[in-house]
Amino acid sequence: MRSVVQFRKLWLYTNFDCNLRCTYCVTESTPEAPRRALGLANVRHLVDEAATLGFGDVFLTGGEPFILDEIYDMLAYGSTRMRTTVLTNGMLLRGRRLDRLAEIADGNLWVQVSLDGGRAAHHDPYRGKGTWAKTVEGIKQLLTRGMQVCISTTETPANSHHLDELHAFRRGLGIANEDHFVRPMARRGFATEGVDVGRSTLEPELTVTAEGIYWHPLISPNATDMRVREDIFPLADAVACITRELQVGDGVGEGDRTEFT
Repeated sequence: MRSVVQFRKLWLYTNFDCNLRCTYCVTESTPEAPRRALGLANVRHLVDEAATLGFGDVFLTGGEPFILDEIYDMLAYGSTRMRTTVLTNGMLLRGRRLDRLAEIADGNLWVQVSLDGGRAAHHDPYRGKGTWAKTVEGIKQLLTRGMQVCISTTETPANSHHLDELHAFRRGLGIANEDHFVRPMARRGFATEGVDVGRSTLEPELTVTAEGIYWHPLISPNATDMRVREDIFPLADAVACITRELQVGDGVGEGDRTEFT
Protein backbone atom coordinates (compact mmCIF):
# COMPACT_ATOMS: atom_id res chain seq x y z
CA MET A 1 0.00 0.00 0.00
CA ARG A 2 1.24 3.51 -0.81
CA SER A 3 0.43 6.33 1.60
CA VAL A 4 1.47 9.05 -0.87
CA VAL A 5 1.29 8.99 -4.67
CA GLN A 6 3.31 11.70 -6.41
CA PHE A 7 2.56 12.35 -10.07
CA ARG A 8 5.17 14.29 -12.01
CA LYS A 9 4.48 13.43 -15.65
CA LEU A 10 1.39 14.42 -17.61
CA TRP A 11 1.05 13.03 -21.14
CA LEU A 12 -1.19 14.77 -23.68
CA TYR A 13 -2.09 13.12 -26.99
CA THR A 14 -2.52 16.16 -29.21
CA ASN A 15 -3.58 14.04 -32.20
CA PHE A 16 -3.34 10.52 -33.59
CA ASP A 17 -2.69 11.06 -37.32
CA CYS A 18 0.91 10.83 -38.49
CA ASN A 19 3.08 11.28 -41.55
CA LEU A 20 4.50 7.77 -40.98
CA ARG A 21 3.07 4.27 -40.55
CA CYS A 22 5.55 2.57 -38.21
CA THR A 23 4.88 -1.15 -37.97
CA TYR A 24 5.30 -1.23 -34.18
CA CYS A 25 3.14 1.83 -33.47
CA VAL A 26 1.23 1.36 -30.21
CA THR A 27 -1.41 3.95 -31.14
CA GLU A 28 -1.84 2.65 -34.72
CA SER A 29 -1.08 6.09 -36.12
CA THR A 30 -0.93 6.52 -39.90
CA PRO A 31 -1.65 9.31 -42.40
CA GLU A 32 -5.21 7.96 -42.62
CA ALA A 33 -5.83 7.62 -38.86
CA PRO A 34 -8.60 9.82 -37.43
CA ARG A 35 -7.10 12.95 -35.88
CA ARG A 36 -8.95 12.76 -32.53
CA ALA A 37 -7.47 16.16 -31.66
CA LEU A 38 -7.29 17.29 -28.05
CA GLY A 39 -7.37 20.98 -28.99
CA LEU A 40 -5.58 24.09 -27.78
CA ALA A 41 -8.16 25.14 -25.21
CA ASN A 42 -8.12 21.72 -23.54
CA VAL A 43 -4.31 21.64 -23.53
CA ARG A 44 -4.15 25.02 -21.82
CA HIS A 45 -6.72 23.99 -19.22
CA LEU A 46 -4.93 20.71 -18.52
CA VAL A 47 -1.55 22.39 -18.16
CA ASP A 48 -3.04 24.88 -15.69
CA GLU A 49 -4.59 22.08 -13.62
CA ALA A 50 -1.38 20.05 -13.74
CA ALA A 51 0.67 22.99 -12.49
CA THR A 52 -1.76 23.48 -9.60
CA LEU A 53 -1.53 19.77 -8.74
CA GLY A 54 2.27 19.88 -8.64
CA PHE A 55 3.13 18.13 -11.91
CA GLY A 56 6.63 18.98 -13.12
CA ASP A 57 6.62 17.72 -16.72
CA VAL A 58 4.16 17.73 -19.59
CA PHE A 59 4.73 15.62 -22.71
CA LEU A 60 2.88 16.38 -25.95
CA THR A 61 2.74 13.38 -28.25
CA GLY A 62 0.78 11.78 -31.08
CA GLY A 63 0.57 10.76 -33.88
CA GLU A 64 2.88 13.46 -35.15
CA PRO A 65 2.23 16.71 -33.26
CA PHE A 66 3.88 18.90 -35.90
CA ILE A 67 1.08 18.12 -38.32
CA LEU A 68 -0.97 20.54 -36.19
CA ASP A 69 -0.81 24.26 -36.80
CA GLU A 70 -1.63 25.00 -33.15
CA ILE A 71 1.18 22.86 -31.69
CA TYR A 72 3.39 25.94 -31.33
CA ASP A 73 0.81 27.72 -29.16
CA MET A 74 0.46 24.56 -27.07
CA LEU A 75 4.22 24.31 -26.52
CA ALA A 76 4.64 28.00 -25.78
CA TYR A 77 1.87 27.86 -23.20
CA GLY A 78 3.20 24.72 -21.54
CA SER A 79 6.80 25.86 -21.32
CA THR A 80 5.87 29.00 -19.39
CA ARG A 81 4.53 26.77 -16.60
CA MET A 82 6.67 23.63 -16.47
CA ARG A 83 9.21 21.56 -18.40
CA THR A 84 7.53 20.78 -21.72
CA THR A 85 8.60 18.03 -24.13
CA VAL A 86 7.19 17.38 -27.58
CA LEU A 87 7.67 13.93 -29.12
CA THR A 88 8.27 13.82 -32.86
CA ASN A 89 9.83 11.79 -35.65
CA GLY A 90 11.67 14.98 -36.65
CA MET A 91 10.94 14.63 -40.34
CA LEU A 92 8.72 17.71 -40.68
CA LEU A 93 11.05 20.07 -38.84
CA ARG A 94 12.35 22.25 -41.63
CA GLY A 95 11.35 25.52 -43.25
CA ARG A 96 8.53 27.45 -41.60
CA ARG A 97 7.81 24.70 -39.06
CA LEU A 98 11.38 24.85 -37.80
CA ASP A 99 11.29 28.66 -37.76
CA ARG A 100 8.11 28.72 -35.68
CA LEU A 101 9.51 26.21 -33.21
CA ALA A 102 12.76 28.16 -32.81
CA GLU A 103 10.75 31.32 -32.15
CA ILE A 104 9.17 29.85 -29.01
CA ALA A 105 12.25 28.02 -27.71
CA ASP A 106 13.11 28.59 -24.07
CA GLY A 107 14.85 26.76 -21.24
CA ASN A 108 11.76 24.69 -20.46
CA LEU A 109 11.15 23.37 -23.98
CA TRP A 110 12.62 20.05 -25.17
CA VAL A 111 12.20 18.21 -28.46
CA GLN A 112 12.32 14.41 -28.16
CA VAL A 113 13.07 12.75 -31.49
CA SER A 114 12.58 9.05 -32.18
CA LEU A 115 15.78 7.52 -33.55
CA ASP A 116 16.21 3.76 -33.61
CA GLY A 117 19.66 3.36 -35.11
CA GLY A 118 23.01 4.80 -35.98
CA ARG A 119 22.37 3.88 -39.60
CA ALA A 120 19.36 3.39 -41.85
CA ALA A 121 19.50 -0.42 -41.68
CA HIS A 122 18.74 -0.32 -37.96
CA HIS A 123 15.99 2.34 -38.11
CA ASP A 124 14.12 1.99 -41.39
CA PRO A 125 12.83 -1.61 -41.10
CA TYR A 126 10.09 -0.57 -38.63
CA ARG A 127 9.70 3.09 -39.62
CA GLY A 128 9.90 3.03 -43.41
CA LYS A 129 12.50 3.31 -46.15
CA GLY A 130 14.29 6.64 -46.18
CA THR A 131 13.07 7.75 -42.75
CA TRP A 132 16.46 7.55 -41.00
CA ALA A 133 18.11 10.12 -43.24
CA LYS A 134 15.23 12.57 -42.86
CA THR A 135 15.09 12.08 -39.09
CA VAL A 136 18.82 12.66 -38.69
CA GLU A 137 18.58 15.80 -40.81
CA GLY A 138 15.75 16.99 -38.57
CA ILE A 139 17.88 16.44 -35.46
CA LYS A 140 20.77 18.34 -36.99
CA GLN A 141 18.50 21.24 -37.91
CA LEU A 142 17.19 21.42 -34.34
CA LEU A 143 20.69 21.42 -32.91
CA THR A 144 21.82 24.08 -35.37
CA ARG A 145 19.01 26.31 -34.05
CA GLY A 146 20.16 25.76 -30.47
CA MET A 147 17.14 23.67 -29.48
CA GLN A 148 17.29 21.29 -26.52
CA VAL A 149 17.09 17.82 -28.06
CA CYS A 150 16.74 14.38 -26.52
CA ILE A 151 16.50 11.03 -28.29
CA SER A 152 14.18 8.10 -27.69
CA THR A 153 14.89 4.64 -29.06
CA THR A 154 12.64 1.61 -29.29
CA GLU A 155 14.70 -1.56 -29.08
CA THR A 156 13.78 -3.92 -31.92
CA PRO A 157 15.23 -7.07 -33.50
CA ALA A 158 16.76 -4.78 -36.14
CA ASN A 159 18.79 -2.70 -33.68
CA SER A 160 19.17 -4.69 -30.46
CA HIS A 161 22.70 -5.84 -31.32
CA HIS A 162 23.76 -2.40 -32.55
CA LEU A 163 22.89 -0.07 -29.68
CA ASP A 164 26.55 0.70 -29.02
CA GLU A 165 26.81 2.03 -32.55
CA LEU A 166 23.72 4.16 -31.97
CA HIS A 167 25.15 5.57 -28.74
CA ALA A 168 28.36 6.50 -30.54
CA PHE A 169 26.41 8.15 -33.34
CA ARG A 170 24.25 10.08 -30.88
CA ARG A 171 27.31 11.27 -28.96
CA GLY A 172 28.77 12.43 -32.25
CA LEU A 173 25.74 14.67 -32.65
CA GLY A 174 26.51 16.22 -29.27
CA ILE A 175 23.59 14.71 -27.36
CA ALA A 176 24.44 13.63 -23.81
CA ASN A 177 23.93 10.13 -22.39
CA GLU A 178 21.26 11.36 -19.97
CA ASP A 179 19.26 12.74 -22.91
CA HIS A 180 18.89 9.35 -24.60
CA PHE A 181 16.14 6.93 -23.56
CA VAL A 182 16.01 3.31 -24.73
CA ARG A 183 12.85 1.30 -24.14
CA PRO A 184 11.69 -2.16 -25.21
CA MET A 185 9.03 -2.62 -27.86
CA ALA A 186 5.56 -3.11 -26.40
CA ARG A 187 3.17 -5.66 -27.90
CA ARG A 188 0.27 -3.30 -28.43
CA GLY A 189 -1.40 -1.66 -31.38
CA PHE A 190 0.36 -2.62 -34.62
CA ALA A 191 3.17 -4.46 -32.81
CA THR A 192 2.92 -8.25 -32.93
CA GLU A 193 6.10 -8.78 -30.91
CA GLY A 194 7.59 -7.24 -27.81
CA VAL A 195 6.84 -6.98 -24.10
CA ASP A 196 3.35 -7.60 -22.77
CA VAL A 197 2.32 -4.54 -20.77
CA GLY A 198 -0.80 -3.55 -18.91
CA ARG A 199 -2.22 -1.53 -16.10
CA SER A 200 -0.93 -3.95 -13.48
CA THR A 201 2.66 -3.88 -14.77
CA LEU A 202 3.19 -0.16 -15.44
CA GLU A 203 3.84 2.73 -13.11
CA PRO A 204 0.96 5.17 -13.69
CA GLU A 205 1.72 8.25 -15.80
CA LEU A 206 -1.44 10.26 -16.24
CA THR A 207 -2.33 10.41 -19.94
CA VAL A 208 -5.06 12.46 -21.63
CA THR A 209 -6.66 12.04 -25.03
CA ALA A 210 -9.83 13.48 -26.53
CA GLU A 211 -11.60 10.30 -25.33
CA GLY A 212 -10.59 10.42 -21.67
CA ILE A 213 -7.85 9.94 -19.11
CA TYR A 214 -5.64 6.85 -19.10
CA TRP A 215 -3.25 5.10 -16.75
CA HIS A 216 -0.28 5.28 -19.11
CA PRO A 217 0.63 6.55 -22.61
CA LEU A 218 0.89 2.97 -23.98
CA ILE A 219 -2.66 3.00 -25.30
CA SER A 220 -4.13 1.64 -28.51
CA PRO A 221 -7.41 2.70 -30.17
CA ASN A 222 -9.45 -0.41 -29.40
CA ALA A 223 -8.07 -1.15 -25.93
CA THR A 224 -9.83 0.42 -22.96
CA ASP A 225 -7.96 -1.43 -20.20
CA MET A 226 -5.85 1.66 -19.46
CA ARG A 227 -8.74 4.10 -19.25
CA VAL A 228 -9.34 5.71 -15.86
CA ARG A 229 -12.12 8.17 -16.70
CA GLU A 230 -14.01 9.32 -19.77
CA ASP A 231 -14.21 12.91 -18.52
CA ILE A 232 -10.93 14.77 -18.82
CA PHE A 233 -11.91 17.49 -16.35
CA PRO A 234 -11.18 17.94 -13.57
CA LEU A 235 -7.76 16.35 -13.74
CA ALA A 236 -7.77 16.06 -9.95
CA ASP A 237 -10.54 13.45 -10.12
CA ALA A 238 -8.37 11.14 -12.23
CA VAL A 239 -5.45 11.65 -9.85
CA ALA A 240 -7.76 10.66 -6.99
CA CYS A 241 -9.01 7.55 -8.85
CA ILE A 242 -5.49 6.27 -9.50
CA THR A 243 -4.37 7.11 -5.98
CA ARG A 244 -7.24 5.12 -4.49
CA GLU A 245 -6.51 2.14 -6.74
CA LEU A 246 -2.86 2.10 -5.75
CA GLN A 247 -3.61 2.50 -2.06
CA VAL A 248 -6.21 -0.26 -2.02
CA GLY A 249 -3.89 -2.54 -3.96
CA ASP A 250 -4.57 -5.08 -6.68
CA GLY A 251 -2.22 -7.89 -5.74
CA VAL A 252 0.73 -6.20 -7.42
CA GLY A 253 3.65 -5.29 -5.20
CA GLU A 254 4.88 -1.71 -5.11
CA GLY A 255 8.15 -2.71 -6.73
CA ASP A 256 6.56 -4.91 -9.39
CA ARG A 257 5.43 -2.13 -11.71
CA THR A 258 7.99 -0.61 -14.06
CA GLU A 259 8.52 2.69 -15.85
CA PHE A 260 8.33 2.27 -19.60
CA THR A 261 8.89 5.79 -20.92
